[in-house]
Amino acid sequence: MPLVDESRLVGGEPAFGPWQVATAPGLLGLLGYPGAVGRGPDSPFILAIDGRGAGGKSTLARTIVDATPQSALVHTGDLAWNEPFFQWAHLLREVLETLRAGNSLNLRPPAWEREGRPGAVALPAGLSLVVVEGVGASQCDVVELVDAVIWVQSDFSVAEQRGIERDIAEGVNGNRDETITFWHEWMSHELAFLERERPWERAAAIVLGTPASGVVPPGKLAVHLSPGARRSAGNRDSGT
Repeated sequence: MPLVDESRLVGGEPAFGPWQVATAPGLLGLLGYPGAVGRGPDSPFILAIDGRGAGGKSTLARTIVDATPQSALVHTGDLAWNEPFFQWAHLLREVLETLRAGNSLNLRPPAWEREGRPGAVALPAGLSLVVVEGVGASQCDVVELVDAVIWVQSDFSVAEQRGIERDIAEGVNGNRDETITFWHEWMSHELAFLERERPWERAAAIVLGTPASGVVPPGKLAVHLSPGARRSAGNRDSGT
């Protein structure tokens, strides 16, 4: 079904398909959860959700976590906060190694200390699933610590429009003109990073983040599986 306009994909990203309709639990089943939980008895299954800015990653991540008991969510935006563009892989590695060891997480990134941001990136021990979402969640420097990768494919123009409007509404980058200027600065770094990393090639599943209106039923996902891509061993019964 024609869900993506290929002309609006950039940086060498291919148009994926065919698509199947799945639920969030069904998608997790296709990725091997819970049949291949973690790498040790106390280690959670770690799912990285990667994709372009404002492409639908956070929405998908929240949908999965809300549907999964004993799960939690990590936003790479919290690790990247006030760090140089895409130079925070060491922080993501610390998060993933802590979780892999079966430990609770309580991380205050250096920029949080420097800028006086309260709180911490915190997760309890004993989780079954941890979803890490954000641009660069599956980057090469850390992907060996991840059980499965999802790439969220999005129409570049649609994602840009809704990302700018979201940031204006939230007031995170100043007024409208300042927000648009920052978005384009960010995008120059994001495009170069993703073109170099090509995370869609590591994804076991592709989820459509900008489907045409009315094509995907409410509460469902449009999913494409990537044969031969990185996927955990274990139960792959779809449950769709």
